[in-house]
Amino acid sequence: MIPILIFLSVSLISITIYYFRLKQSLAAAQRLVAQTEINIDSLNISLIIPAYNEAENIDECLLAVLQSTNLPASQLEVLVIDDRSNDNTLEIANNLATKLQDARLRIIEGKPRPEGEIWVGKNWACTQAAEMSDRDYLLFIDADVRLKQGAIETAINYARHNKIELLSLLMAIECGCMAEWLVQPIMTNLLAVGFDHVTINDPQDDNAFAAGPFMLFRRSAYSQIGGHRAVRSEVVEDVELARKVKQAGLKSQVLLGSDYISARMYRSWHALWEGWTKNLYLGAQRRMFPMLQIIIAVLSIYTLPLVCLPFVVFRILANSANYVDYLSLALIFIIIYIQYSARAMCGKSSYTPNSYWWLGGLGGIIVAAIAIGSIIKTETGWGWTWRGRKLVISR
Repeated sequence: MIPILIFLSVSLISITIYYFRLKQSLAAAQRLVAQTEINIDSLNISLIIPAYNEAENIDECLLAVLQSTNLPASQLEVLVIDDRSNDNTLEIANNLATKLQDARLRIIEGKPRPEGEIWVGKNWACTQAAEMSDRDYLLFIDADVRLKQGAIETAINYARHNKIELLSLLMAIECGCMAEWLVQPIMTNLLAVGFDHVTINDPQDDNAFAAGPFMLFRRSAYSQIGGHRAVRSEVVEDVELARKVKQAGLKSQVLLGSDYISARMYRSWHALWEGWTKNLYLGAQRRMFPMLQIIIAVLSIYTLPLVCLPFVVFRILANSANYVDYLSLALIFIIIYIQYSARAMCGKSSYTPNSYWWLGGLGGIIVAAIAIGSIIKTETGWGWTWRGRKLVISR
């Protein structure tokens, strides 16, 4: 049983480092709060929603947007651009627009992608909508996002008050199916550990990050960096846009926005697998070492203790245990307690409940498989899709 004790010691060291890095990261994260004085008189914004096969989301998204604010059409236009969906996204959006008769809402049927050019993801849809707008601010959100009351006004006033050219908000994560409960909390923790809020929000540091579900640009800054057209071949376009903002000497900031924005990113195992394998390796900038760190970390932190537990318990119940077995059992319970504490700590920022935390061992296996799948898909192109649309490898 000594090898198990050694493995558990490594696991304890790993999760201790992981826990304190997570704690440090969350302590540095700033939360979006309303300014004491909110001036909405001069707000002038286009809210853009690119939609590809979003039949299950588009109506709820639009209702949430329109109900979250009282801004009139002179100050807010909501542009929904259908990115050549092959489901009834466009029909649902048009029917809702007809029903609501809200002057702020405009539904656009997107054009085919330009021939001879590489456009991936939502970049072409965002580009078309942005070029139709003459507003001072551009807010891009995803169709799975649900805005809460005051989100638009609070975000813009914060950006204006702090002279921020790109403001991105991290959202509250909603989970429904078991696949989400197994994977999303672990992924949220990993992102919090991997992205240092201090350097991300430091204009002098090259480290850049933004969350695509909510990106608010000052129009002049968006035009200066070339907008989505400048990152048309990038799958993880949000991070690339943030990097271009920093390279241009402009100010960007990422805040916790879970008081104002929520999203259920993936509603099935298939969507979750497709989405994370699309983004994870690219999010690590195609570097193998960080991916290996993720794989080893989730297996040693989440899975290894639960694999060892049955062996230790069996020896104790069989009356063949010695002090090593009891020490191993103590380590397992300590590791599981730290797992729970880390999950609870991150859940406070992402507003994700601790449901099914005890299945973290299985979640670790799935996340490791996603990391491996992401490497294979990205490097080979095999099965690398988003909602069935094949992605093109950009090097």
